[in-house]
Amino acid sequence: MAPTVPQPRTPVEQSDPVRQWYENELGWAIVPGPGPVRLVTGLRFDVLELPAEAGFATLRHLGPRAPVALRGETMHLLVGAGSADELPGLLDWLEWGDIPLDLTAIGAGGHIDAPTPPGWSGSREAAVWLRPPEPGCEVEPTLPALVSLPAVGGGGTAHHSDPAVGSGLVRLVDTAATQCHRVRLRRRNRQPLAFS
Repeated sequence: MAPTVPQPRTPVEQSDPVRQWYENELGWAIVPGPGPVRLVTGLRFDVLELPAEAGFATLRHLGPRAPVALRGETMHLLVGAGSADELPGLLDWLEWGDIPLDLTAIGAGGHIDAPTPPGWSGSREAAVWLRPPEPGCEVEPTLPALVSLPAVGGGGTAHHSDPAVGSGLVRLVDTAATQCHRVRLRRRNRQPLAFS
């Protein structure tokens, strides 16, 4: 009887330290599978995405502990989960609904590239944290969101129909829309005129 030779062992995949940092240090959901690490939106936070030029002008209206990431010429502002669903209605309510803006939201079912953790080196194309999240701290209290207010005439809480009441998200969206519009107008004014 011939001796049985065991099959060669496949090497155990080294766990990605970036993936570990997000999952273990922050407790954030990661898109499963190989490839670059991507953060799942809509669970603990949503993301407002806007041009970096508009984003830098908007930062002063965002709490100092709210995480902000930059990838190339695009800024990601982390906001409360569910805010992506509120964005179209807020823009309409703030009278920005009919104006084209480079302001979008990524919410439930979406994802963004995970920025390189603070203090780590990454590629030039990688997203980076301008304001990183704090490991071991809940991110939710630092994010702008629509607030729930006591229901009129009863106990418990209900979503208030007037988004202007006590909401950092409303101020943030209004400022971001204003800055996006300004950037769009500046870019349009820099275009050379075409004469026929």
